[in-house]
Order: sequence, then C-alpha cells, then structure tokens
Amino acid sequence: MAHIQPFRIDIPDADLADLRERLARTRWPEQECVDDWSQGIPLAYTRELATYWADEYDWRSREAALNRFDQFTTEIDGLPIHFLHQRAPRHDAFPLLITHGWPGSVVEFHKVIEPLNTAGFHVVCPSLPGYGFSGKPTHTGWGVERIAQAWDELMVRLGYQRYGAQGGDWGAAVTTQIGRNRGHCVAIHTNMPLGRPPKGLRDPSPDELAALERLDYYRKWDSGYSKQQSTRPQTLGYGLVDSPVGQMAWIVEKFWSWMDCDGHPENVLTKDELLDNVMLYWLNGSGASSARLYWESFGSFGGGGPVTLPTGVAAFPKEVLRAPRHWCEDNYTITRWTTMPRGGHFAAFEQPDLFVEDVAAFFTEHR
Repeated sequence: MAHIQPFRIDIPDADLADLRERLARTRWPEQECVDDWSQGIPLAYTRELATYWADEYDWRSREAALNRFDQFTTEIDGLPIHFLHQRAPRHDAFPLLITHGWPGSVVEFHKVIEPLNTAGFHVVCPSLPGYGFSGKPTHTGWGVERIAQAWDELMVRLGYQRYGAQGGDWGAAVTTQIGRNRGHCVAIHTNMPLGRPPKGLRDPSPDELAALERLDYYRKWDSGYSKQQSTRPQTLGYGLVDSPVGQMAWIVEKFWSWMDCDGHPENVLTKDELLDNVMLYWLNGSGASSARLYWESFGSFGGGGPVTLPTGVAAFPKEVLRAPRHWCEDNYTITRWTTMPRGGHFAAFEQPDLFVEDVAAFFTEHR
C-alpha cells in the first residue's frame, strides 16, 4: 500500500512574525469613490480586518482547532496531497469524500465534519492540488479530470471500495467528473449543479428569468477574477503571494459577493473564520498555484457527458449561478433536489445544519 503519513499543522513562529511585519508595512490605496462594494472591498473594512489580523487574531488557537481533525498526506502521481480523514465510531459508517473550491479550503468544513461523523459517515476532505497544505504542481496537467482520478485513488488507498462524493465550486466540477468516471463512487451530491439554459429558450419562467439575470450579472460584474486566473495566474500570483492584504482582499470580496450575508460577510462568518480560510492561502503562498486550476480547466467547466450515478442537489438561494432543476437534468440523474431557505456559495461554512441534514439524508439512501 502506498505510504500515508500523519500530518499536523505547525506553522513556524518566524512565518507569523513575517505576516505581522508585512501587515504593518501595507501600502494602502486611496479610498473608493462610492459608498458601497461596487468598486471592490471598501478601504475602511479592509483596514479594519487587517488591523484585527495583525493585533487580535490568534493563529495558534485556530491552528489547534484545525488540528483536532486527523490529517494526513500521501503522494499521488508524484504530488503530495493533504487531507482530513475523520472516521465515525459506527462500524457500518459510510465513507464520504468532500471537495472544496476557490477561494475556499478545507476550513469550510470544520462545522460539518463532526456532525457527519455522528450521522454515521467517515469524512475525507482533501486539499486541491496547489491549495492549502497539498503540493503545488510543477508541470501542467492537473485539471479536473486528473484530480477526479486522484481522488478515487485516494479513497481506494484508504480502504474504501464504495463511497459517496460531495462538492461545491471546483469541488462540484471534480465531484461531477467523479460521477462520470464512476470508479468506486456510488452516488454524488452537490450544492452547485452544473446546468445551462436550453437552446432557443423563449418566454422564460420566473425561475429561469432569475437565473438568467444572475448569469448576466456574474458575467458583467463578478467574473473578472476568473478571467485573470484562467489566463495569467502567474502574473496575479506575484501580488497575492507578496502582500497579505492583497491576498485577503482578493478572497474576502468573493465571500461578500457569494454568501447569503445581507451585504456584509460578518453577518454570516466571524473575522476569525474569514481569516482562517485566508491563512491557508497566505501561509502556503498559494496565490498563483491555486489560480492555475482556472488555467487548466476553466474553459471546460461544465463540459463532459452526463452523470448516471444517483445525484442529490442542495439548491441554496444565493448560489453564484442558480440553475433551475430542469437545466441540470441533462447533466445528472437527479434523485433528490432540495430548495434551501437560505444560504449561498459556501454552503457548509454558511449553513452547516442545513448542509448536514441534506447530505446525510441523501447518502443514507446509498450507503
């Protein structure tokens, strides 16, 4: 069996001191010319969050909280992969693979792992290649298809001959590909189903009209990050890896935009939770390496054949792209569709109770 090595987060003091020094030396831009977020994350809030990061945020306590989960690394296709692997006490527990996306991390799942264990699921949460504590690819080819194959190999390596897969954002793309590949996966669940409006759509229903309006808004006002990351991730990386405030702003603005937060990210997540996620990018210098997944796969996002495995969907009202069910049925064999009352793109982070309830109910039917 390939080697699986225990892992524990243990950031050197020197790295934390360097972070504080860089925050203190931040060269700030002038204030935006509007009184909202329409030009980006506002200067006043960015300074407030950066000051908290430098003076009050306690990484050591946050590090200890993350280290309550069992963590490991293993090499797949020459690349070290970091993953959380928390086993449930039940002898008949069902293994569940959960994949994050950008600008998220395994931090997104810290509220749902233990409840899923209690519900009878072993939980495996890998860090995508180039993200978090996983290795950074040094050559091209680590796109969605390869990651899906690697994740199936990981689950088999852990001794799971049958498992379920769940994901949102890039995790949705990887999970969808796992469902196409079949392999050892028996069912999939996603909170961001991949669906497109039917050709020649006329007289759209209210749900379709809302989806089309959201798609139009995304294309005009919310997708610039993806164009940069899918075309020039290396250029972008110099600023993100050098400036903690730059990396923080690049991420937190998307949390504001994509969460169901009524105009402010701290209506849903605390400063500590926002910064926990930013830290997994900052500490590992992942600004460029995480963006390269867009260069590898963004052009094919949503491409490929249909998933014939049973598919569950949790449809949250503030998802980035909200495709109605019938837009998705050509891509999936949907056996459960839950319209959620609240929540956005970071479902497990924002609404852990709703997430756990739906995921557990779906996979209980396929264990």
